[in-house]
Amino acid sequence: MPRSSASATHGSDSFADASPDASAPTTVATEPQGAAEADEHVSRETPGRDEDDPPLAMEALRAVQILNPSGEISMPRPDQPRVLCVANQKGGVGKTTTTVNLAVALALHGNRVLVVDLDPQGNASTGLNVPHHAGVPDVYDCLIDNVPLAEVAQPVEGIPNLFCVPATIDLAGAEIELVSVVARESRLARAIAAHPEKFDYVFIDCPPSLGLLTVNALCAAQEVLIPIQCEYYALEGLNQLINNINLVRQHLNPILDVSTILLTMYDRRTRLADAVEQDVRNHFGAKVLEAVIPRNVRVSEAPSYGQSVMTYDPGSRGATSYFEAALEIAMRGVNTGGTA
Repeated sequence: MPRSSASATHGSDSFADASPDASAPTTVATEPQGAAEADEHVSRETPGRDEDDPPLAMEALRAVQILNPSGEISMPRPDQPRVLCVANQKGGVGKTTTTVNLAVALALHGNRVLVVDLDPQGNASTGLNVPHHAGVPDVYDCLIDNVPLAEVAQPVEGIPNLFCVPATIDLAGAEIELVSVVARESRLARAIAAHPEKFDYVFIDCPPSLGLLTVNALCAAQEVLIPIQCEYYALEGLNQLINNINLVRQHLNPILDVSTILLTMYDRRTRLADAVEQDVRNHFGAKVLEAVIPRNVRVSEAPSYGQSVMTYDPGSRGATSYFEAALEIAMRGVNTGGTA
């Protein structure tokens, strides 16, 4: 995607200026003249005014574009289903938030999406307001007892074409129970392949570890999406994660590819965020999305209401950024012909 299409995330407070017709899911943004020259060390997100309180008219336009109530705006659908594992062994980098908001954004714009919550904490289930208390059929039943995925997947209320396989506390014991199971690494892959309906996207939300649950996700996926927090600690364990992904590719899943890197929690006030971004972009190149997710209070508030930020506050900077990221992922899938 050209740089300009993501400048709503990187630039000041000029966001997607969609026309009421909104015939195509594209965004237009402009940067204020002289902003780049003002201070070479100032982040691209440095605002000309408070971005958290944008003009009401612009916020309304963004909200209509993101919620897409008419269904007229659509993101391209891939030719083949795309299974993405959202993984990073470091906790708190935005794996679940990224999974939930990308899934909702794609589902609101014409794609059929399945979210598999593979984290025993069940945060993705909470964010999608899907019941996941003890006794609810969940992904544990699929992994251990071979229950079909279709029997445990639940539709997400208010979001057409979005389904979630919840995780309950039972999943915490799955790591131990899977040790003695035959073909333990491919249990989730077989469950997804056996689902009678074909989804455009399957997002697997992984736990913050490199155990058997994450290995199952890596074996089931074609692509790995790695959220990276824009702080130094987030880079420390990245080599270990990449090494594990390479091991899975060599021995278990030869089609696995680290296709997408998403920078999260970008703090425009610090030079460190810019430094981390440049390091990541220099190392991973085109794999890094142009869209960057800023720190935004709406993103943090949304789960407490059982919602994604896309529905909780669709006019916020957080929602706009995740919308841009989802659009970029969708466009990449079309441009590369899918990754079946």
